[in-house]
Formats: sequence, C-alpha cells, structure tokens
Amino acid sequence: MTTTDSARSAAHPRFAAALDELGLGELLGRIRRFPDATRTAAEAAAAIGCELSEICKSLIFAADGVPVLVLMDGASRVDLERVRQELGAEKVTRAKVDVVRETTGYAIGGVPPFGHVTRTRVLADRSLLEHDVVWAAAGNPHAVFPMAPEDLVAHAGATLVDVREQNP
Repeated sequence: MTTTDSARSAAHPRFAAALDELGLGELLGRIRRFPDATRTAAEAAAAIGCELSEICKSLIFAADGVPVLVLMDGASRVDLERVRQELGAEKVTRAKVDVVRETTGYAIGGVPPFGHVTRTRVLADRSLLEHDVVWAAAGNPHAVFPMAPEDLVAHAGATLVDVREQNP
C-alpha cells in the first residue's frame, strides 16, 4: 500500500473524494490516523499534541428545524443565542444524531468541515483565525487533517461570525 493509499484509507471515503473534487488531494498525505477514537476536541488535541484551541469542531445545530454547521475552536463553546441572532432564527438547538448523519453523511465525532452529502449554511467562529493551522476531523473519529483556518473557512463556504460563549 502506498502512502497515499494508506492516508486515503485513514479518511472516510466520501471525505477523500471531496478533497479530490476540491483539488485538495495533497491533504490526503497529511491526514493523521489514531488507534483510539478522537471523538472529543480534548482527545484529538492530546493525540495530535496541539493546543485544544487548535482543534476545529464541526457542530450541527437546527435553526428553526433547518440544519446549520458551526465551526468552532476546540477550547470554546457555541453560544446558541448568538447563533440564533446571526441566523435570524426563532430557535436554535443541537441537532439530533440522525439529523447529523443525514445532513453530513458522517457520525458525530468524525464530521469534517466540508465534504457533506447536503449543502448547509456554515458559520465559522473568528477564534479559528487565531492559529496558523487548525486540525479537523477527516470523516471518522480516528482521523484528522491540518489546514490553515482561512483555507478551511473558504472551502467550507463559511461566513465568519462571533458565536462563541464569552467568559464573564
């Protein structure tokens, strides 16, 4: 098996295809696979050896019942009221497990920032831009990939917003 084949097998097949379609096939060689799941941002940061805030979480919410993806740094929490205001929605809640899979094609803990089965609105918190590189899931809970946050935001088709909880 070549390095590219090995890296390709680390990523979810749909995500590997999405990288190829976006002209980002070279990222396949930078995917890191771990023997243990990295379902949480803390687990991913520990496995990679990076700061928690260098993890990019891909979180699906329901805004008035419509799925929306929020990209957030791993050290922060999403402020649902700020998301609601940003979207002009009446109600924003965490999406149910089945909605996450239907919307993205991936399981919670492995949702990448792009390469989903459906197009959704994407919000990216500005906190991601505080780093030169962030790490995001590569379609499964065992694999992550590095990318400059500006590029990640662009490929995700995200709108930059301020939606993280503020510490009092």
